[in-house]
Amino acid sequence: MATTQVPYTDLVPNGSTLQPAGTTLVAAPTNDMEIVRARPELTVLRVENTHESNALTFTVVAGENPPALAAGQGNLAVSVAAETVRYFGPFESGRFLQNDGTLRFTSSTTSGTVTALKVPRNT
Repeated sequence: MATTQVPYTDLVPNGSTLQPAGTTLVAAPTNDMEIVRARPELTVLRVENTHESNALTFTVVAGENPPALAAGQGNLAVSVAAETVRYFGPFESGRFLQNDGTLRFTSSTTSGTVTALKVPRNT
């Protein structure tokens, strides 16, 4: 299984941030995506479906216990309609953090992008 690293785009307190290009989605079950050294409570994912007629399913994978004591609540899977943008998060570390410190997610198709936005703590 190949894993695509998705970098954070830091939001600027009391300022602005240009929309980044995002990372092209990779499709499960053979591929997944992750944020290394994730801060789930400060993370918002922007998922864009660029397909003209088909929805995609975007899944944030439940973490591992430990450290994610609430991982038993399972994955968060949401449909993203064709040609739309949907935001996910912020997330609970207790449900979604993997034991290697990553936040992992998958997509049912490659038609779109994901952007990881990091909310600053000092706002």
